[in-house]
Amino acid sequence: MSGRIILGIDPGLNTTGYGVIEVTSNKGLGQFRLCEAGIIRSKAKAPIETRLAELHEGVTEVIQLHHPDLMSLEQLFSHYERVRTSILMGHARGVICLAAATAGIPVVHYEPTRVKKVLTGNGRAPKSQMQLAVKLQLGLSTVPEPDDVADALAIALCGHHLGNQSVMDQLLKQR
Repeated sequence: MSGRIILGIDPGLNTTGYGVIEVTSNKGLGQFRLCEAGIIRSKAKAPIETRLAELHEGVTEVIQLHHPDLMSLEQLFSHYERVRTSILMGHARGVICLAAATAGIPVVHYEPTRVKKVLTGNGRAPKSQMQLAVKLQLGLSTVPEPDDVADALAIALCGHHLGNQSVMDQLLKQR
């Protein structure tokens, strides 16, 4: 029995976490299966264009392997004192969105606090609580690690819980 495939991504220029889940329905309840999770790394000392190409290539490879129906991507979040980090993250998110658009995959975007609220009921939940929520919802034997992978899986789960509404909202905005 196959279901809906959701790719969750926790973007970063150095390390991008990704998680692919399959959601099937049983009497209206979503059942989850972890397909794959991991990280995409770029060479920290390489020029930015090389790092972005590596990130794009890695995300494209995951897309080609799993053919997701939806990409769930963490929204850019930064403090005003870290403007450079925001700009670099914007570049990373840009190539990730490009990979999705090239493959014809809709993308939904969630703020970190929204992901935490959906999974734990607390928008300020600590990492350990998020990891436990992901472990329980996916029926894993251990908490997912590293943090980038746990966050990506949480974003994928959020894509399931809120994805249909987010896609509809985005389609309505385009009209």
